Amino acid sequence: MIDYFPEARRKTMSGQSIHFDPEFRTFTYGDPTTPKVSLQRLNEGSLLVFYAGLKGLDFACRPALYIIGYFEVRHADLAASFTRAELRSFRKNSHVMHAGVFKQQKHSLVLVRGGTGSRLLEKAVKISSVGKDKAGHSLYRLSPQMQRIFGNFNGHTGIQRSPPRWVALEYTNRAARFVRSLK
Repeated sequence: MIDYFPEARRKTMSGQSIHFDPEFRTFTYGDPTTPKVSLQRLNEGSLLVFYAGLKGLDFACRPALYIIGYFEVRHADLAASFTRAELRSFRKNSHVMHAGVFKQQKHSLVLVRGGTGSRLLEKAVKISSVGKDKAGHSLYRLSPQMQRIFGNFNGHTGIQRSPPRWVALEYTNRAARFVRSLK
């Protein structure tokens, strides 16, 4: 994977471990940051949708944000709330597999376990368009087409490095059908 880094960073990054999160083999996700604490409110059966910034590697494609996968949530909570037995199902998650990291983050770490139906998509689905922030700088926003599916997140359509966005009740069935239709 080192070839994907700029030449100037390759030496520094060559000794680093890869942090796969979300982890799509056993469908786990962890995050110890304050913006993600609300994810502990996810219920069994909720959908947690993951997106990433992508651009063409060997073809022309402008950078944009794309849905890359989703979890059909089985369980979500703070790590400190899980039993030792429950934590074993997170053993492939980077935040749990490294004892020192886990010990340091345990009380702020939200863990999400996906269940049956969770998937990494075979083909990413574009969800963004370029807009402007309040200062006039370019910002990725949920595209108008995707707003018809997911709603406008109470007017917070900026999705560039955003905290979790919650789909309003009137859009949940439409959004769930759309996400589950993705391959």
